[in-house]
Amino acid sequence: MNKIRLLTPYKINCWISNNLVESKYYPFGKGKVKIKFPESIKIGLDEKELKAMEEIEFEEHSAKWHARNVFLFSFYLAGIRISDVLQIRWSDISEDRLSYRMGKNNKVVSLKIPQKGIDIIKVYEKEAINETDLIFPELKKANPSDTKDVHAKIRTATKKFNKHLKTIGNELKIKKKITTHIARHSFGNIAGDKVSPQMLQKLYRHSSITTTMGYQSNFTHTDTDDALDSVLDF
Repeated sequence: MNKIRLLTPYKINCWISNNLVESKYYPFGKGKVKIKFPESIKIGLDEKELKAMEEIEFEEHSAKWHARNVFLFSFYLAGIRISDVLQIRWSDISEDRLSYRMGKNNKVVSLKIPQKGIDIIKVYEKEAINETDLIFPELKKANPSDTKDVHAKIRTATKKFNKHLKTIGNELKIKKKITTHIARHSFGNIAGDKVSPQMLQKLYRHSSITTTMGYQSNFTHTDTDDALDSVLDF
């Protein structure tokens, strides 16, 4: 029996990022095919929990040390996706700015790397063979022209990171589930009312402010909390 293979947005984005398909053929989005997913609750770490992750000590170059570094580096850059983090090369960084092409939509993004992010990648610099070498090691043995190989190694790395992040969370007595994707939720949680929606749209690399507002509504509760208190204050 022949297997039915479904084309997902993720898979098509992988093809686009590897120049196997032109972006104009992307079938999803405004005016095209829309996929409705059930609403999910997005929970990010708070400042206290992230501070604990920064301060916990691990043996240098251990698996937990590395997983924590990758997670925090993603967080420091407004929740850059793990698939993009693992494909960053030293040549993508110039004068403490990161310029890279997003795998999800092929957009070119330029971000200043905060000092905390610089401190993390400096530890990996001595492992670099040349300026085009990858910063993090997971894809160094992948065949860049083989999309299936690259994404298989990304999936393997993500599974490994999530395993160690779970262990770290247990050690820190954090009850929230910690995965690589929670780095993005954590940034949204802490950004809260501190950053304007327009600036968050740039940081998240969203095409529409509506997407940003919808995403950020998962983490901004001040107005609704105050409204609820005002009604019950009698």
